[in-house]
Amino acid sequence: MDTVLELDQVAIRLGGREILSPTSLNVHRGEFVCVIGPSGCGKTTLLRAAAGFFTPAAGRVTRHGKPVTGPSREVAFVFQDYGRALLPWRTVARNVELALEAARVPQAERHARIDRVLTTVGLAAHAHKFPSQLSGGMQQRVQIARCLAQQPQLMLMDEPFGALDAQTRESLQDELARLVREQGLTVMFVTHDLEEALYLGDRVVALRANPTPDKPSLAALINVPLAQPRHQLTTREDPLFLRLRRELYQYLEH
Repeated sequence: MDTVLELDQVAIRLGGREILSPTSLNVHRGEFVCVIGPSGCGKTTLLRAAAGFFTPAAGRVTRHGKPVTGPSREVAFVFQDYGRALLPWRTVARNVELALEAARVPQAERHARIDRVLTTVGLAAHAHKFPSQLSGGMQQRVQIARCLAQQPQLMLMDEPFGALDAQTRESLQDELARLVREQGLTVMFVTHDLEEALYLGDRVVALRANPTPDKPSLAALINVPLAQPRHQLTTREDPLFLRLRRELYQYLEH
C-alpha cells in the first residue's frame, strides 16, 4: 500500500513530562484513521507533529518517505474552533480563496475552483454570506471547503465536530464520509467520541494517558471492517460495531 504518512517511534514531552511514549503508525493513501483517547494523552499534539507544527522529542515523522520539517500545502488541517479559523470580514467564497492565495493559484483559475468545492460541501448558495450569517455546521463546512480547495494529499482533523449539536454532527459525519469515498481523501481524525471514530474510521488508534514502560501510549490499533457506505442507525446497531465499541471503551477511561 502507498504510505502517505509514517510516524516512527515518535515521542512527545511537554513540561518535562512524557505525554506520548514512542509510537509508530502508518497512514495509507485513501485511508481514514481515527485517533481516540482520554484528555491529555497527546492526540492533538501527535496530530500537530504530523502536520509539522510541532517537533517531537524523539522519533521522526515522514510523508511519502521524506522528513516532515514544517507545514506544507500538501497537508490541510481542520481545527475544532471553526469560528476562529474563519476570517469574519471575508465572505464564504473569500475565506475559501485564502487557500488559493497561499498556493499562488492564478486569479483566473480561482473562481471555478471555489465554485466547485462550495458545491461539493453544499454551500454554493451561500458563497456571498459572511461567517456570522451561518450556523456552526455551515461554518465548519466552509473550513472543510477551504481545505479541499488546496487539493491536499493528507487532511488532518482535530475534533472538527466536537462543538456541534448531535444532529449537525451526524450530518457532517455523513458528508465527510461521502467526500472521502468520492475524492479518495486520506484522513487522520482526532476525536473524543468513540462511536464517531468507529462510524468514520477504517482503523481506530487508541491512546492511553500517562504512559509507562509496561503500558505505552499506543494501547490498541483496531481495523473497522464495517460495510461502506455506513448508516447512522443500522451501522450503530450492527453487532460488530457494538463489539468494537465495547472493546475500545476501556481506553477512554481516565
